[in-house]
Amino acid sequence: MWFRPLSWDYAIRNLFRRPMRTLLTLGALTVVILLVFIVVGFIRGLENNLQVSGDSDTVLVFSLGMGENLEYSSIPMRSSDLIAASIPGIRQRQSKKYVSPELYLGTEVSTDAMRQGAMGLVRGVTPEVLLVRSRIQLESGQWPGPGEVLIGRMAAVKLGLERDAIATGDEVRFEGRTWKVAGTFSATGGAFESEIWCRLDELQQAMKRQDLSLVALRLSSSGDFSDVNLFCKERLDLELQAARETEYYAGLQRDYGPIRWLAWLVVLLISGAGILAGLNTMYGAVVGRISELAMLQTIGFVRRAILLSLIQEGLLLAASASLLATLIALTVFNGVSVRFTMGAFALRIDNVCILVGCGVGFLLGFLGSLPPAFRALRMPVVDGLKSV
Repeated sequence: MWFRPLSWDYAIRNLFRRPMRTLLTLGALTVVILLVFIVVGFIRGLENNLQVSGDSDTVLVFSLGMGENLEYSSIPMRSSDLIAASIPGIRQRQSKKYVSPELYLGTEVSTDAMRQGAMGLVRGVTPEVLLVRSRIQLESGQWPGPGEVLIGRMAAVKLGLERDAIATGDEVRFEGRTWKVAGTFSATGGAFESEIWCRLDELQQAMKRQDLSLVALRLSSSGDFSDVNLFCKERLDLELQAARETEYYAGLQRDYGPIRWLAWLVVLLISGAGILAGLNTMYGAVVGRISELAMLQTIGFVRRAILLSLIQEGLLLAASASLLATLIALTVFNGVSVRFTMGAFALRIDNVCILVGCGVGFLLGFLGSLPPAFRALRMPVVDGLKSV
């Protein structure tokens, strides 16, 4: 070594010499890192919700010029049969083609547990939807019969309720009718979990509509998206356009890009506030030890060794705060439901979130230690020994 460092346990003993200040600093750092965990968990949850929603083999056919606004799309009812009969390469089993006509809209939904209705997402489907949406799993109950609906795992959160507020056997009201909940379903954390599904024909009757919002189809291994695209361009009378489901949700991710950037800006602001809080605390800790630091220089320790010991104290506090914040985030906030414009999703405290949060914590400990340490070590040794 090119200088003799202070012993490792010296920094640890200094932390326990001022237990109240150490606990306050530890609490402040834990709160800052925990806020970082929550914001990054929000970003990761939103990204995961959109990433797992799409399937590369699934193609959406909807009204021309609608972009990502499927709830405003309107295509003729016969489009479903025409697509199934005209496009080659659609997956099929026992002459049953994987084509799902759907009616999708946002409408006011209410339950007995709600004082007033809230905006919910409703999708009218047929049993063929289970062929196309392969990630759908029935969690409880059964496929809806007349006057019944399926509730997504996050549909209650979308309505402003607790996740388990709507269960099998309850009733929901929308489009002027009362529907009985026949069961609940999940979709591996995808956007479908925020929706309410009912039978297509009954939703069309309730809305007095005979059209569709979209047709979803699943291509086989020999299928080609260009065939679907060509059909849409040839049938000008239907005014259709096609998009892969993965491309559709990638477009939604781009639309929510400014929100993600805003969230990362919040992370930077929280980190900056944490650094300032760490600076303030470390200044107080170092100023009260100026004579001690001067004495260490008098007995032969160089300033680099003392600086290393002060950084060690800051990193020990930051590591402890990071571990405590990680424990709280994983046990309390991981999987917490968040209501959003597009539906609802769960906070995701994954390995990336933990890496970012702990990285910010160690950065706070390191940067918070440097300025007060430099200020104290620049003071002449004689002046330091005389300070009170």
